[in-house]
Amino acid sequence: MANHKSAIKRHRQSLKRRDRNRAVKTRIKNVVKAVRLAVESQDQDVAKAALLAATVVLDKAASKKVIHWRTASRKVSRLNQAVNKLS
Repeated sequence: MANHKSAIKRHRQSLKRRDRNRAVKTRIKNVVKAVRLAVESQDQDVAKAALLAATVVLDKAASKKVIHWRTASRKVSRLNQAVNKLS
């Protein structure tokens, strides 16, 4: 563990950020899974609603720099493709 006051504060901040980032990444996994399950069950209305929720979560994570913006864009695009195949 660090000895300097500023380093101790930095360590505290990094732990808080790590917890927040882990929570966001878990949320991303859950919303993506919800879209995939809706697509598998061939339920178009539920899939569209889940896609909208997933898009919001992914864009917010990208804006907060939890994930790279291109990663978020790629995930949204692929989920969108999967939902569009239903119709």
